[in-house]
Amino acid sequence: MAAPALGKKIPDFAGDSTAGRWRLKDAAGTALVLYFYPRDNTSGCTKEGEAFRDLAADFKKAGALIVGVSPDSVASHEKFKQKYRFPFELLADPEQRVCKLFDVIKEKSMYGRKYLGVERSTFLLDAEGVLRHEWRKVKVDGHAEAVLAAARAL
Repeated sequence: MAAPALGKKIPDFAGDSTAGRWRLKDAAGTALVLYFYPRDNTSGCTKEGEAFRDLAADFKKAGALIVGVSPDSVASHEKFKQKYRFPFELLADPEQRVCKLFDVIKEKSMYGRKYLGVERSTFLLDAEGVLRHEWRKVKVDGHAEAVLAAARAL
């Protein structure tokens, strides 16, 4: 499956989230920040979630909704969201359908062992569901601020 292209509409998708069933079309009429992260409760993923949390009011003022996506379960997401007081929903993608739609499953290496996992990535869609910006191989520091600046410029 090809990665989504800038300037193209993203096809509707659905999944279970911390708010129940969530569909892309539920975000119609508002900009959407979709950030993909490897795992709940890991240091980098927690730091990234906290950065989006700390800027959540600014994203709201910019007219942008934030949704985090990882292969973890809804139960794991519920605990993660509650523990760190995330004011946005987390989408569970255990079958990696959404991850594959956005082409974020990549070969990774840990201690010399190769495996497939989520490459930290963020996508910004406009109010019509068109992909306007993408960030791949994200480094957490300063990332949420960069996404906010792009959301404000939409």
